[in-house]
Amino acid sequence: MKFSIGIDELLPAIQSVIGVVEKRQTLPILSNILVNVSDGKFIITGTDLEVEITTSIAIEDKSLQFDFTVPAKKIFDICKNLDSGIILNFELIDNKLILKSKKSRFTLITLSAENYPNLDPISSTSEFSIAQRDLKFLIDSTQFSMANQDVRYYLNGLLFEIYNEELRSVATDGHRLAYANIDNLSNLINISKNTTQQLIIPRKAITELNRLLSDSEAPLNISISASHMNIIFGDLSFTTKLIDGRFPDYQRVIPATELCTKNIIADRHILKQSLARIAVLSTEKYKAARLEFQKNNLIAVVHNPEQEEAEEHLPIEYTGDDFSIGFNVGYLVDALNAVKEDQVTLSLTDANSSCLISGLNNDAVKYVVMPMRL
Repeated sequence: MKFSIGIDELLPAIQSVIGVVEKRQTLPILSNILVNVSDGKFIITGTDLEVEITTSIAIEDKSLQFDFTVPAKKIFDICKNLDSGIILNFELIDNKLILKSKKSRFTLITLSAENYPNLDPISSTSEFSIAQRDLKFLIDSTQFSMANQDVRYYLNGLLFEIYNEELRSVATDGHRLAYANIDNLSNLINISKNTTQQLIIPRKAITELNRLLSDSEAPLNISISASHMNIIFGDLSFTTKLIDGRFPDYQRVIPATELCTKNIIADRHILKQSLARIAVLSTEKYKAARLEFQKNNLIAVVHNPEQEEAEEHLPIEYTGDDFSIGFNVGYLVDALNAVKEDQVTLSLTDANSSCLISGLNNDAVKYVVMPMRL
């Protein structure tokens, strides 16, 4: 069985699925990618049993029909080290795949496609469409607040919440929370108005999905079932299992702006740079910093066990009573990195409360950071 594909088409296709393939697997076949050739398409699939990515390349010979699996990392490394513009010739003999191009020749051992696991076909219960750039915005704005290997498994992922034509993303690790929303969903199918639909996407799926997304206006078609989510864009299909759990009521965590009696406006860049500098001397584990708010002045202080100290003074807009409060300075910097406006608002209900961070006059993204005892 012989056929040919240009390296400029093959390499991006392999790149799109390689991230989901684990290098060390209990099942050796999961270190492979599945190749299916039929109906004039060269279809590549990678999976780790939780996430599955499939993409396809058109080929001229529509009569070919066969499938096999091949080591993902090996074929990827071969392809990325070949020159652009060349044609790669494939030949399948028994359980071996022979790749030829100019003076190069590689022989790879294949495994039977019959043993390759696939996620169950998704039985869609609801659907909607969204632009790639909007979904990327939601993920970029919140993914850094996801928990990592928390025993509360439902925190090790990102919440998508659909309400009317609005899509919200929420992530929390129990110490901080990130929230973002966009309100231009289209082609809603089986999504009732004035009802809320939630789905929790696993951490790895979010990481891989964000790697595939671009800032284009191209639409994504998203299908949801009770246990899976599928996204179609172009020739690529992305399917992930959902986390079966109940996400915390995040609305109770976000301070109501009308109840915040202490409101501070600051230049985002100046505040971020100041906090990043003092963070250098914070302890690796806690990163505790004391923020002393005075009239139109903020003093940020860090101490560490080696008796070193960092202190920054910076101008702010604040006219209330003086107070001080402790925060994880790393969490504050993460939030300020995610806000895009030049000025930010820091809002608190009292000197012991969580801090609500958002862009000035823009509540599309919100960040909540819990206080620390110093």
